[in-house]
Amino acid sequence: MTLRVVFMGTPEFAVPTLKALHANFKVIGVVTQPDRPRGRGLKSVATEVKKAAVELCLPVIEPERPGSPETQALLEEWAPDVIVVAAYGKILPEAVLKLPPLGCINLHGSILPRHRGASPISAAILAGDTITGVTTMLMDRGTDTGQILMTSEIPLSEDETAGTLHDKLMEPGADLVVETLKRLREGSIVPRPQDDSKATICKPLSREDGQLDWALDAEHLSRLVRAYNPAPGAFFDLSGQRVKVWEARSEEGHGEPGRITEIMSDGTAVGTGKGLLVLGQVQAPAKKRISGADFVRGRRLKKGDFLR
Repeated sequence: MTLRVVFMGTPEFAVPTLKALHANFKVIGVVTQPDRPRGRGLKSVATEVKKAAVELCLPVIEPERPGSPETQALLEEWAPDVIVVAAYGKILPEAVLKLPPLGCINLHGSILPRHRGASPISAAILAGDTITGVTTMLMDRGTDTGQILMTSEIPLSEDETAGTLHDKLMEPGADLVVETLKRLREGSIVPRPQDDSKATICKPLSREDGQLDWALDAEHLSRLVRAYNPAPGAFFDLSGQRVKVWEARSEEGHGEPGRITEIMSDGTAVGTGKGLLVLGQVQAPAKKRISGADFVRGRRLKKGDFLR
């Protein structure tokens, strides 16, 4: 039996899953978010999933609301056996959740129930996890609360960023979705409930979340830099300018929070609530990325000065 699949997704993270579904099943339709203005010219740009769907010659729709009568009618007409969702970015109404016989299957970027919510990749790094992965689950009306179908784990390296982890999870996620659907078709998979007592929640990230608070410990700040790289970006304010921090590491040492304790060849050490944060690569507004050492020298800062 060839499964009839409707796929819902939006960003680059979802593209490998769409392609894997197309290679293994019958994708009868793709749902993604509408084109949005982007860039300096605010030109309307298609989502990465829409671009992939067009390349694969698949029917694609872009409803503002997935629960609109028009969308609901088209989904019913498509009559999917299963709906697969990966980083779609919209809440599905109950009518859509109940439509396919095999349910709606969501690909989530963590090992549930840890890091439910909108930013699981960044949350795993910020929390200092050593293992993360992807989960497929049966969707319900809650936020990532549905029954777990399958999981796939990967280790986190000490220098992992949200960008590198995002890329590492895409292919395992696609493989996991294909395996999940094959086992669902065979009837060899048993959904299992999540342990809510072990659940953690991660919120959507905003630009302000990336501000470095020098009063916090250096290890946490170094994880924050990696967790928010490339977006929304970690930063500190200096003389009214927002300076983005691309690379940083924690070291033992003492210094008043925010005070430069040493300017080294590979960075600038700054005091924190506990330990030192060495700024390896930073970027001032409208400037190129440079080393933390070159940055403070260019600003005529010296040991003992504050980054405020």
